[in-house]
Amino acid sequence: MSWLLLLAAGALEIVWAYALKQSAGFTRLTPSLITLTAMIGSFGLLALAMRTLPLGTAYTIWTGIGAVGAFVVGIVVLGEAASPLRVVAACLIVAGLVLMKVSSSA
Repeated sequence: MSWLLLLAAGALEIVWAYALKQSAGFTRLTPSLITLTAMIGSFGLLALAMRTLPLGTAYTIWTGIGAVGAFVVGIVVLGEAASPLRVVAACLIVAGLVLMKVSSSA
């Protein structure tokens, strides 16, 4: 269950990152509200997951999901560059996340 909570927290991390971009520096109401709501939800779910998951594992995977997810949203939705080096960097993050999960005792 903790892993599902952590995945949901990571998904909300992606949502708030995208909404933050759309908020134009908190000058647009709806994206600003989505950002704040998703942030609170993400932190809350992370806190619940950390009840049983190790700090280093939970936090690393949470931030990694957010980073890679925001990277993918940037490319797919916002038309950002997908240079080979950026893709390799994202793949290395994913590899690190997989290793963190495999090495976790929880």
